[in-house]
Amino acid sequence: MFKYYFEQIHNVAIWPIISLSIFFVFFIGLLWWVFKADKKYINDMRNLPVNETKNS
Repeated sequence: MFKYYFEQIHNVAIWPIISLSIFFVFFIGLLWWVFKADKKYINDMRNLPVNETKNS
């Protein structure tokens, strides 16, 4: 069913390549951020739920 619709789209083969490229760039950027992130910031975010005071 979808094969018929995809055959009608001009240059349909380029869209999977673009999607893979966007995913790859995002994944590499995320890995870069994880390794370069400030460790103090990571620890502050990890302990944030524990450090919150309860409003009673």
